[in-house]
Amino acid sequence: MRNFQKIAQGVDVLPIAHALQRQPELWNENRFRTTYERTPHAQVDDILLRYSEVDVSSDIAKVIDDTTYIWYPAIKYLPQVRPIVLDLMRRVEAYELCRCLISRLPPGGRILPHADVGGAYVHMTDVARYHIVVQGLPGSLYRTGDETICMQTGEVWWFNAHLEHEVVNNSADDRIHLMADVRLWG
Repeated sequence: MRNFQKIAQGVDVLPIAHALQRQPELWNENRFRTTYERTPHAQVDDILLRYSEVDVSSDIAKVIDDTTYIWYPAIKYLPQVRPIVLDLMRRVEAYELCRCLISRLPPGGRILPHADVGGAYVHMTDVARYHIVVQGLPGSLYRTGDETICMQTGEVWWFNAHLEHEVVNNSADDRIHLMADVRLWG
């Protein structure tokens, strides 16, 4: 595969899944990604953990151009995320955590085709995106370029976010991914 690489499997994500189940009020405290005009993410629910320092209710262009990241209050309620993200950073030799969020796509839901291009953030060549699959079942399909895969629970994947990509959740349950953008040495 050219656009995907499995980084790990068998990661114990049950503590995160359990914490999410117990705290449904954390979803959609910030609806930035799901409500801006022509968003491909209209059908997802988000929990922003580390994101733009710029007020996410402001102009989308300002958020896209922002390369300063802050912790959002939800991280205090999801301490189970920290060791998994730190293990990922250690594994890939990352030196900075940029954006970090949890995204949920219901059965039958879709993230429309889009590429993460434009703005200062995506032009940082040392930033890589990783997906830690908290819940991924057969039928949840992820396409980038001419490749389609099914990311399974407990797997960690890198993918080329600069290419057009989309998700279709044809599974029987929610697709839940913890996404971490990190800066890599060299």
